[in-house]
Amino acid sequence: MKANIVCVGKIKESYFTDAVGEYVKRCSRFGGLNIIEVPEAPQGKPVEQQKEMESAALLQKAKGYKIAMDFRGRQLDSERLAALLDELATKGYGEVSFLVGGSNGHSDALRESADMVLSMGNYTFPHQLFRVMLAEQIYRAMTINAGVKYHK
Repeated sequence: MKANIVCVGKIKESYFTDAVGEYVKRCSRFGGLNIIEVPEAPQGKPVEQQKEMESAALLQKAKGYKIAMDFRGRQLDSERLAALLDELATKGYGEVSFLVGGSNGHSDALRESADMVLSMGNYTFPHQLFRVMLAEQIYRAMTINAGVKYHK
């Protein structure tokens, strides 16, 4: 199964870009991981309008099964995430898109139209670091499903 991280904005720090790139490279042997970036909304607009604009752009680029990453979502451990991806592949989904909002989060419309809302906990993470963490968890899930020794 191919996975996509569809996210708002670009990573500015090279060490985060390098880390995400490493997981993209590692995932290539299991179906692949793509990073799809959409632009941030103009800062002069009201917050709700920014969320609406960014969420619409995320949904436009999302492919396959859509998972909105949001602190209000369900929490899954690594094994359960692997099982979810395996189940989706069994059901015929060739792609899954993890949607990562901007600093203001997702619109209600995006959360409602997503197939699932998933949380990585109640902590607040910088978006650049979150991308690295999500890419690693996707890689971990792919290795679990492939029976490759990585996950302990």
